[in-house]
Order: sequence, then C-alpha cells, then structure tokens
Amino acid sequence: MPNDRVIANLVATRSAIGVGAWVAPRVAGRLFGLDVAGNPQAPYLARLFGARDAALAYGLQTTSGATRAHWLKIGIVCDLADALAGIFAGRKGELPAFTTALVTATALTAAGLGVAALQGPTD
Repeated sequence: MPNDRVIANLVATRSAIGVGAWVAPRVAGRLFGLDVAGNPQAPYLARLFGARDAALAYGLQTTSGATRAHWLKIGIVCDLADALAGIFAGRKGELPAFTTALVTATALTAAGLGVAALQGPTD
C-alpha cells in the first residue's frame, strides 16, 4: 500500500475513533466491550481518549515532512501505551478477555500503521 494511503487510513481511523468517542462515548465504549452502564465515569474517560485521537489525526492531516514524522512517532508512543494499558488491565481482571484482546489489537494495529508510514515519504 502506498505511503499516502497508509497515512490516509491512519487519519481516517483516528478521526472516526476520536469523533465517535467524543460524540457518542457510551456507544464507543460498548463497541470496545466496556461496561459503560457500570461505570458512570466512562463517558468522561472516552472523551479524553477521543480528543487525543482526534488531535493526532489533525496533526497527521495538516503537516508533512519531518513534522508529520514527529506526529507519527507521537501516535506510535500513544498506541503502544494503550496496548500496554490493555494488557495490564486484562491481567488484573479489570477487562474481560475479549475486550482486552480488542483494545490491545486495535492499539497495536494503529502502532503498526504508524511504523509503516514512517518507512515511506511523509510529504
């Protein structure tokens, strides 16, 4: 896949997750297997996450070259931290196994897209 398509896919995914988590945090949480009914703070946390993903998408969409590469690296670090958070939460029993797998796989996929995007031109 050409690099511009990788970046476009990453922007689209981050935008969809970010806006979705901000606009419909309960729906987004349920899609990821979270118990939003049992945690009244979940919408607040989803909106924090959503704002971050939307900002990362905006950074990728509006930059090029070395600045875009910097945004990609920031996204990779965030995604790897998300994956670790998923693993830790799963091991502590804070997330069901399916949810642990889903959130961790999503984060690792985004990190992988970021790494792939860094392999090509970022202009």
